[in-house]
Amino acid sequence: MKKLDYLDELEAEAIYILREVAGQFDKPALLFSGGKDSICLVHLALKAFRPGKFPFPLVHVDTGHNSPEVIEFRDNLVERLGEKLIARQVEDTIKVRKLQDGKGKFPSRNALQTYTLLDVIEEFEFDACIGGARRDEEKARAKERIFSVRDEFGQWDPKKQRPELWNIYNGKVDKGENVRVFPISNWTELDVWNYIKRENIELPSIYFTHERECVLTDAGQLMANNEFLSLDETDVIVTRKVRYRTVGDMTCTAAIESEAYTVDEIIAELKDSKISERGATRMDDRISEAAMEDRKKGGYF
Repeated sequence: MKKLDYLDELEAEAIYILREVAGQFDKPALLFSGGKDSICLVHLALKAFRPGKFPFPLVHVDTGHNSPEVIEFRDNLVERLGEKLIARQVEDTIKVRKLQDGKGKFPSRNALQTYTLLDVIEEFEFDACIGGARRDEEKARAKERIFSVRDEFGQWDPKKQRPELWNIYNGKVDKGENVRVFPISNWTELDVWNYIKRENIELPSIYFTHERECVLTDAGQLMANNEFLSLDETDVIVTRKVRYRTVGDMTCTAAIESEAYTVDEIIAELKDSKISERGATRMDDRISEAAMEDRKKGGYF
């Protein structure tokens, strides 16, 4: 009998969780960003449910500030799989709710995603939303359970998390409440890349080294030069070989200088890295030490 390695065990756990979602909830959804973690979730869902259809749609909350490569990849993937995609625009939420759009040189809409997400949950009455968050991403992520309950206002209270003993997950919710589910919560960034290598999973091109025109920030970060930035004549524009460790708004997600053209080279690069992917590249997480936790308490992913 073949001995399971650690990737087999992580995969089996994630598939088990996805099947628990299908069995316990009436209207689940898979939150899909077009990033590597949510792409891995789609791959795991294929293993969990094929040859049948997914028991949930893919839901993308589109800020309008996404990289074109990611949107193109999303559309091609959905068409190839024949699964349902529900896309909702933050731009529409801003207009309907009369919200104030992001300001400043790097006007992020990440905080505004929460309103669009809560609206789409209410529109389709989703009782579970599957996400690709991992505990090594950011401090607040580590406080989550696998099944993380949100109240009727979509809010998260880290002090009211349910115990999860012996892989028993309690999906019971009252009307209006929902659960965020994190099947790869026990994975690390390196685990994800090792799994991508083993399973030969296709990814958007921005994850691999390419030349890109970037704005060099005062902190030394490299932000893709794009139409949404408010630049002036003092800004320094450079062309560098870069790649992205995480997918997010072009206005708040920095690239890193890299010579990693292949998955093997990315894995080797990560083994030498001392900074988490969000800590290295997400400007909106630097607002305060509790920036992510505050957004999550308000209903963020």
